Amino acid sequence: MKPRITVITLGVDDLERAVTFYRDGLGFKTEGIIGTEFEHGAVAFFDLESGLKLALWHRKDLAHEAKVPMSVSSPGEFTLGHNVSSMDEVDQVMEKAERAGAVISDRAHEAFWGGYSGHFQDPDGHLWEVVYNPAWEGE
Repeated sequence: MKPRITVITLGVDDLERAVTFYRDGLGFKTEGIIGTEFEHGAVAFFDLESGLKLALWHRKDLAHEAKVPMSVSSPGEFTLGHNVSSMDEVDQVMEKAERAGAVISDRAHEAFWGGYSGHFQDPDGHLWEVVYNPAWEGE
């Protein structure tokens, strides 16, 4: 299998609330919710960098599509990493996320490995890490 990840889909409890958070709060670009004419089809796509897309889909519809039982979500299962170019930019993104309604679980701070990072949770509890890694400069 070639590592060709093209879409990251997040299951959400309230699609409109999630779209508002990512579009209006964080400034992600989207055409809005589409597929409402289909049972289990309402979804919103956001264009990220390098052709990657972020999809928001009702958790119940995602479980239906994948044929897995609904379960309690846990924010500690994975993070979405947002790498930036400076410590100041980490602080700016964290402030923007908090203003948009994110829960700050880990305020930005110097990390033991030499970088600077913080964590926030979106309205559905998905965990984001905002990070400046000086070892990745110039990549």
